[in-house]
Amino acid sequence: MNTKVYIHEFVDIIGQNRAAYMHHMTANWGPIGREERNLLCVGVWGTVGSTERWPETVNLWEADGWQGLAANFRHEFSHPTLQDPSLERWWAEAANYRRGGYDRILVPAPYTPTLEEAIARGVKGDVYYHEVVQIVPRRAGAYLSMLEQEWLPIAERIGLRLVGAYRTAMVNASEAVVIWAMHDWDTWADVEVAYEEDDEVARWRDRASRVVLDWRSKLLAPAPLCPLNTGTIL
Repeated sequence: MNTKVYIHEFVDIIGQNRAAYMHHMTANWGPIGREERNLLCVGVWGTVGSTERWPETVNLWEADGWQGLAANFRHEFSHPTLQDPSLERWWAEAANYRRGGYDRILVPAPYTPTLEEAIARGVKGDVYYHEVVQIVPRRAGAYLSMLEQEWLPIAERIGLRLVGAYRTAMVNASEAVVIWAMHDWDTWADVEVAYEEDDEVARWRDRASRVVLDWRSKLLAPAPLCPLNTGTIL
């Protein structure tokens, strides 16, 4: 059972600085997060602009449960500047690459692999599917159970490998985030064909509509040092 808690970030990039920011985040912040806060980088990705807002990156961090997340926040916000002094230079450089963003705290479904488990299973891809699912209030848990029992076997058959299925915390159990890895771009094309033509996919969507109000999907391309792809925890 996955007892971790996750920080999920959408980061708005300034101009053509996405590659520089992704390197700054993985190579420079990843080791600091692990050493000072026991915060592990699951992945850093660039949003495929043709599928949603751009330029943007998506970052996912794994904390050791709620107490681990509380320790992370205490480390960050126990200073008058509300900023970790050891990151002053890191933030100053990051300001050249990003302008802001939008974060969530995510609680994993029990069947979501931890970072170590995902790496051990070889969960990675040239491209990732990222879904934000709007759900009838108080039914996020029901949706995630349905996903495991009814959708996961179909999803794996058509080429999707689960990175994680999560409910968004601090809302009315009304949102889920699901991330999938796909082997390559041709696999993604096959997935889209299945979404349009596969009868089992259509039946799943009909059943899910009992609790799902809407969803928004986009594609992500992994950063060169994305831990899922390299198999190395930063």
